[in-house]
Amino acid sequence: MMTNTLITVFGGTGFVGRHTVRALARAGFRVRVAVRYPSQGFFLPPMGHVGQIAIVKCNVRNPEQIAAAIHGASGVVNLTGILFSRGRQNFNAVHVEGAAAIAKAAQAVGVSSLVHISAIGANVDAESSYAASKGEGERRVREAFSDATILRPSIVFGPEDDFFNRFAALARILPVLPLIGGGHTKFQPVFVGDVASAVLRALNDPSTRGKTYELGGPTIYTFKELMQVILRETCRKRLLLPIPFSIAAFQAFFLQFMPKPLLTPDQVTLLRSDNIVSASDALASLGIAPTSVEAEVPTYLSRFRPKGQYDELVRERVSAKPAPR
Repeated sequence: MMTNTLITVFGGTGFVGRHTVRALARAGFRVRVAVRYPSQGFFLPPMGHVGQIAIVKCNVRNPEQIAAAIHGASGVVNLTGILFSRGRQNFNAVHVEGAAAIAKAAQAVGVSSLVHISAIGANVDAESSYAASKGEGERRVREAFSDATILRPSIVFGPEDDFFNRFAALARILPVLPLIGGGHTKFQPVFVGDVASAVLRALNDPSTRGKTYELGGPTIYTFKELMQVILRETCRKRLLLPIPFSIAAFQAFFLQFMPKPLLTPDQVTLLRSDNIVSASDALASLGIAPTSVEAEVPTYLSRFRPKGQYDELVRERVSAKPAPR
């Protein structure tokens, strides 16, 4: 049943955003999705009842648009984020100034709940510009809205993710997949549906306010192990080639100029540090049973198999053999 409680979601057209909007709609909230380009959010309203999900134009660099987007809302979710810096859409503008502006506006109108999505590794002293901007953004959010709930997910996976899908697509056309830094970096992938559930819990549960939660899945993998999962589920046999960080950074210098970079020097820097939760399982403390990679990834990587999603016999045959090293 739909309620009159309004939640404003910034960044709702992104990967995590669309799942969060769906979860909020199913929970009965009215949802206002604030995006730079409203036309990119036309797929969202059908996720709810008629009139339940509304799209409004908002640039997080514009305080007046932010205030208008938040007007009348009981809760705010900030999901805005970028993976690489370019022009006016840079880490400082989005992760720091944008986050601070949203928090200030939420505080000014007396919003009861603010959920800010950051990332594991966020630290103002980090070598990576991405991680440093996330850390500074957290600091500015806490400064403006001390009761904000901060969620720090590890790599988020799901049908539209930019990790498993990207490497599965590369495995379809390349004979070799790179293992940056030898493939030893550790990750704790978390399912996008679990992140959306964590957002919903944070909005509903006053005990989460003012706290920071690191979100990770049930299993820790090395980068190499994740590549092996991708090859197994796509029925591909590819060479996994270790590449030193120094060489990867050199290659990334040129790749960063692509319209959508495959790799940037800053991302190479990020890969020097493990991306796993530092303490106990936050999902469990939020009452969420974490979803495994093995339960979800095969359902959407099947399209990358040589014969598509019906290629079960090939998948079984490949999975029975040792993974390529």
